[in-house]
Amino acid sequence: MAAQTTIAVEVAEGIQTITLSRPDRLNAFTPQMMAELIAAFDAADADDAVRAVIVTGAGRAFCAGADLGAGGATFDYAKRADRLEHGSPIGADGAVDYGHPGVRDNGGRLTLRIFQSRKPVIGAINGPAVGVGVTMTLPMDVRLASEAARFGFVFARRGIVPEAASSWFLPRLVGISQALEWCYSGRIFGAEEAQRAGLVRAVHAPDDLLPAARALARDLTVDSAPVSVALTRAMLWRMLGAPHPMDAHRIDSRAIWDRGRSADAREGVASFLEKRAATFPDRVSADLPRWPGLLDDPEYR
Repeated sequence: MAAQTTIAVEVAEGIQTITLSRPDRLNAFTPQMMAELIAAFDAADADDAVRAVIVTGAGRAFCAGADLGAGGATFDYAKRADRLEHGSPIGADGAVDYGHPGVRDNGGRLTLRIFQSRKPVIGAINGPAVGVGVTMTLPMDVRLASEAARFGFVFARRGIVPEAASSWFLPRLVGISQALEWCYSGRIFGAEEAQRAGLVRAVHAPDDLLPAARALARDLTVDSAPVSVALTRAMLWRMLGAPHPMDAHRIDSRAIWDRGRSADAREGVASFLEKRAATFPDRVSADLPRWPGLLDDPEYR
């Protein structure tokens, strides 16, 4: 993975910790940060030593949202050079080609990548998480918050709308009424309200946040087969949008058929019968099946 300038990445004891690292800008989100985060998730998926991923922030913030250094033109993508590497989406007749790469939302490119992760993802939200700073956490499997965390879906207060595919993720996490209330008002709210609504799992003292995230990452993975965890993550997330339980039955049946023949399944049964810890041989990098509709999502880049 190339050198990072906006994040820091550390792998230890089977956990990849990604730290948003622009503390002088409250870890504000930039196109470079998006690219580095996507690369970090690519690296985690390719590294069989990584069992789980934690994302946190440096300094007193998790992420203060999009970097507003461009002023009022921050969200006017037609005027930003970094959005036009594939040419302008505006035709000679003034019509916008909404399928053009230059139109795509960078937050959504990141959240789609996190959605595709083969490893469990835990957000350790250490401070303010506003705008894309909170929407980037929605496809993470579990969010833990510091007592110092603050949240805000502030888009309507900036004259824009929710992004990062949050219109799909947020109502599934907290329900449609709560999602609409937060997004209509754009107000800032604290960690306890986030916990009551189900946005975060638990609230911790600042010094306890990362240890709690690491303990949870170990609990989620230490006794489980990595390929089974990767498939389970894909199955549960994707079935949130399935129109009928028959869709889940088809995926379940295929997965049980294939995994039931695996070396992992033989080891899982043998270790149980022999009353010992399992040593699962299959690897996510080599043995994860790619099935239509489950592990072959549209390109996120």
